[in-house]
Amino acid sequence: LFLQFAFHSYTTVFTLLNGNGTAKAEEYSLREKQIYYSLGAISYAACIGALPFVFMNRYTLKSPLTQLVVRKLLPAPLLGLMSAFTAAVSRSPEFEHGIEVMDRNGNVVGVSQKAGEKAVRETAVSRGVLFGTTFFLPALLMYFVERAKLGKTPRVLASMRILATTSALAGMIPVSFSMYPQCGAIKRADLEPEIVSSTEETELFYNRGI
Repeated sequence: LFLQFAFHSYTTVFTLLNGNGTAKAEEYSLREKQIYYSLGAISYAACIGALPFVFMNRYTLKSPLTQLVVRKLLPAPLLGLMSAFTAAVSRSPEFEHGIEVMDRNGNVVGVSQKAGEKAVRETAVSRGVLFGTTFFLPALLMYFVERAKLGKTPRVLASMRILATTSALAGMIPVSFSMYPQCGAIKRADLEPEIVSSTEETELFYNRGI
């Protein structure tokens, strides 16, 4: 539970620091709202991530199939899903209040909730792909390594697992960041009526963040 909490805390802080800064605090502290949302999302994600292991240990489920599902197959998709969830919740003010959309010359045309929703959705998907794949590939590799008995000692297996995870993370970071451009595009027809009527541009742009 602690490791899950620490992991999601780090990724959520990174997401907050690299989001779109259009929304400003007026009648309330936007930062406080983001912190409350983020703490709730981190706590929920940590509990969901740790739940399968707690359930398995609580009911002493030690069968090979249970071990395979809980320890090998389930953590990666669950971590990817929870990473996407925390990214979406921590940046929810962006689609609640909207983000700035600009024309090709960089002139701000308006503030759009639909563009904010698209930016947050893209970021959440890329974050889920990043961590889901990063932990799935090493788990799959280590499964075959263990079956082939290539690692003779627990220390060798641990070293191979660390190396595989580090390599997967190094390879997936540029892939996930390049899934969607940081300067995203959205069709004018998909935006709010007030923005549609204020420009003749067929396509507008926004800062997606990382």
